[in-house]
Amino acid sequence: MTDTADKKGDHDKTITVVVNGTAHQVPKNHDLTYAEVVTYFDPTYPQHPQTVYSVTYTRGEKPKEGTLAPGGSVKAKDEMEFHVIPTSES
Repeated sequence: MTDTADKKGDHDKTITVVVNGTAHQVPKNHDLTYAEVVTYFDPTYPQHPQTVYSVTYTRGEKPKEGTLAPGGSVKAKDEMEFHVIPTSES
């Protein structure tokens, strides 16, 4: 019975991603969206989606680094790092 539970546990594993220095647990093999990453940085983002952020990442799969645009997503990798900064729109 524990063997079945152990096999089931493999499906539910999480990895750690870092957003502006703060670690967050996400499901393994998860595609992180722009909105998810920004919400880790700013929990009020869902109430204020008109605010625009610049999101860059390093230590990813392929590509290893890049920019995550609104509406975009990237495959999460353990210890992947995101840097989120608010941008000003004129």
